[in-house]
Amino acid sequence: MAVEKTTICPRCAYESIEQLYTSPVPGAWDVLQCRQCLYTWRTSEPARRTQRDAYPESFRMTAEDIASAPEVPTIPPLRNQP
Repeated sequence: MAVEKTTICPRCAYESIEQLYTSPVPGAWDVLQCRQCLYTWRTSEPARRTQRDAYPESFRMTAEDIASAPEVPTIPPLRNQP
């Protein structure tokens, strides 16, 4: 299902976008994911989530932002419940 789309990532403007899923209803929506920042969106979402020029500037990222981001710690195992 890894079909390349001719769009850019709304969050980081990277040009390599992967199609993860397609709606069972033809033409309803696709789920896309950026290969650089891993942002994922459905094509049926509003422009502020799907288009770079409408994506909120305070949430935009650059390649430098991604490279210098701290690692997210792993989630520890659940404790045994009494």
